Amino acid sequence: MIKGIVLLALFTIFALIIGKLVSKIKLPSILGWLITGMIIGPHALNFMNSSIMDAQWFHVLSNIGEVLVGMLIGTELVLEELKKSGKQIVIICLFEGMVAFIVVAVAFFIFADIPFSIALVFGAIALATAPAPSLSIVKEYNAKGPVAKTLIPLAALDDVLALLVFFIVIGLVSGSMTGESINIISILMMIILPLAIGTATGVVASKILRKKSSKGETILKVALFVLVTVIIGRYVNENILSINLLLSGISFSAIIANTVEKERLHEIMDGINPIISIALVIMVIDLGAPLDYSLIFGAGLLTAIYIIARGIGKILGAYAGGKLSKAEDNVCKYLGLSLLPHSGVSLIFTGIAVETLMPFVPEYATMIQGTIAAAAVINEIIAVFLAKQAFKMAGELKVQEEISLV
Repeated sequence: MIKGIVLLALFTIFALIIGKLVSKIKLPSILGWLITGMIIGPHALNFMNSSIMDAQWFHVLSNIGEVLVGMLIGTELVLEELKKSGKQIVIICLFEGMVAFIVVAVAFFIFADIPFSIALVFGAIALATAPAPSLSIVKEYNAKGPVAKTLIPLAALDDVLALLVFFIVIGLVSGSMTGESINIISILMMIILPLAIGTATGVVASKILRKKSSKGETILKVALFVLVTVIIGRYVNENILSINLLLSGISFSAIIANTVEKERLHEIMDGINPIISIALVIMVIDLGAPLDYSLIFGAGLLTAIYIIARGIGKILGAYAGGKLSKAEDNVCKYLGLSLLPHSGVSLIFTGIAVETLMPFVPEYATMIQGTIAAAAVINEIIAVFLAKQAFKMAGELKVQEEISLV
């Protein structure tokens, strides 16, 4: 365990150095972190292998990272602000998610000549957006404006929509093969439980954190409540139902953001921002480690269909949702580009889909696995670059390349 933690610390330092070098050529640091993960992962140098990635302490650390990154989103969910733009964000989320789902599913049904049920699985995987990459760009470049302001709360809703659609689709598809009916209650509980955990710990935390204290004491208090949230979440994960602790982090910090004074909230977030920054780096390394760079050279037509159809769906969906909800022009034009990062969520959903379908249709399970794995590598490199370009074209990169995350 100690050896693994020391190695992870070294990997993080190395990723920060590579990120800094990458930023010198006007690319986002996250690209360097992602490449670091791929280099040290099991498909290249094998420094970050199963002995680390399967270890209990690493899973706990990943869960802590999920809660911390969720906090970055939750602090932006202030009710007063959401009353002004909440309806708009919901409409955009439904359009960007569902249009991507439909475009990918139809593209695979037409061009890949596969059953419509399997095409729906591809569409359901494509719907999700990984929040960490775009959020890290917002943080690195201090992006401020309508696109960044829309993206952060949208990331929370997108996560919920992705979970709902994916598990409904995978339930329907597997049910058609086994004859079992879909369990809607379990799907809903996968969303309700993590939100409830974060809300419960957030209510208690807000009562303690609203009182002013030193920076060190504030950090310790937040760390304690994050750990409590993770402990409860892991218990639920291991004994009741698989849940996403990012949602717990979102609800935890949303409660705090809506119950403490604005000035005190800034003090709290200023204290823990360096920790969240490190958590982002580790999460991106973790995203990069399972990606096999050799798949870039073996990528075929199905991978191209997936990346192109998903990109078209996200961009058109965000544009249509923006226009319908009367969002600002920059939101309509550029938000879709910031929603292209995908890999972490896609690989999790792919693993579940493959495990579900393998006993019944192994040829399609293998097709899904190979296509998404290759797409995850190629898409993530392209998507990170395009996400930065989206904020740049929208004129929201207020502070340029000199900003460092830590």
